Amino acid sequence: MPMFAYRAVDTSGKRHTGVEEATTPAEASHVLEQRGLLVLEIATRAAPSRRAAGARRSLLDTTRGLASLLSAGLPLSRALEVTRVVVGRGMGEVLEVVSRRVRRGESLHAALAEHARIFPPAYVGVVRAGERSGDVAAALHRLEAQLEREGALRARLLSAALYPSILALVGGVAIVLLTLFVLPRFAELLLDAGASLPASTRLLLVVSDASVSIWPVLVVGPPVAVAAAAAWVRTERGRRAASRVLLTIPGVRALRRDALAGRFARLAGTLAGGGAPLLDALGDTAESLSDPLARDEVVRVRKRVREGVTLNRALEEGDVFPPLLSRLVAVGEESGRLEEFLGKAADLFETRVARSSERLASLAEPAMILAFGAVVGLVALSLLQAIYGVNASAF
Repeated sequence: MPMFAYRAVDTSGKRHTGVEEATTPAEASHVLEQRGLLVLEIATRAAPSRRAAGARRSLLDTTRGLASLLSAGLPLSRALEVTRVVVGRGMGEVLEVVSRRVRRGESLHAALAEHARIFPPAYVGVVRAGERSGDVAAALHRLEAQLEREGALRARLLSAALYPSILALVGGVAIVLLTLFVLPRFAELLLDAGASLPASTRLLLVVSDASVSIWPVLVVGPPVAVAAAAAWVRTERGRRAASRVLLTIPGVRALRRDALAGRFARLAGTLAGGGAPLLDALGDTAESLSDPLARDEVVRVRKRVREGVTLNRALEEGDVFPPLLSRLVAVGEESGRLEEFLGKAADLFETRVARSSERLASLAEPAMILAFGAVVGLVALSLLQAIYGVNASAF
């Protein structure tokens, strides 16, 4: 539902500003007038995105604040009001709307579900399960722990990829400068000296001349290609194609399957541990997965479970998740501790993903150093051959 920013005054002349949810500006004005406010200005305001709301950090702060306040015994409406004050402006506006809905008698999960770009279905599902069990604070504490684990894993992966990315950028710039500026100057110097250029040097000069003639393409082309690929991957067709490619590349396939298994196990375990029925937990998990192939797989698994098949058997029938996931789920079902073993499976796969990513990053560093060194060595060797070909009389 659209949100409208307003400025108004009450009967005592005190000014009020805020946001109001309504289908039209007229409806928002009518709601404000019923509260005794005289509307001075009202304008459509887009619902804050996750980025405007402070992204993941803001969501974690909100979850932590609500969990702590509810555990301390504050009523839900009061906890929302206090949390709204301490979080950022974007999330504060969202919580203001959520608080108003809760005061009108709506459930917390229904109020959060209206802001799906901020509170994903799995988040709402855990809150709904907590409301059913009568312990929303415990559900929020579980969400807090989950968000912290996801943040820690994301930080590890980013740290592992940082140095290879910088190395690739610096090496690429160095090669471009060498090709566009250094080689032509050396070639001009050697030709003026009367040197007979060897075949390797002539080949490098052909590459350099071609690069100089199409340098705008070399400079603009890569960023444009990356932007176009990113835009295409944001489409449903692009996401499916990219997911399919990642699940077919040797070496990357195992890492991708582990990552998807960890995400599935974490979401399903958190939802089921909060008291949600298994079918509801699987449904919310499917809606929360960004990978389309994994989402389709969970929908298929949920359908099979509804038909009476055990969860481990349904997982074993597919090929998106690694076989180890179905074995761990089987142990959990046999022992009656499915939620616990889903959590253990998530920990295991997340650890494997982090270690594999760090291992790939550590292998990428020497590989790139060798590649860039080989290019620079080839250029240097070709130039030295040309220099040695220059006789004394030529100088």
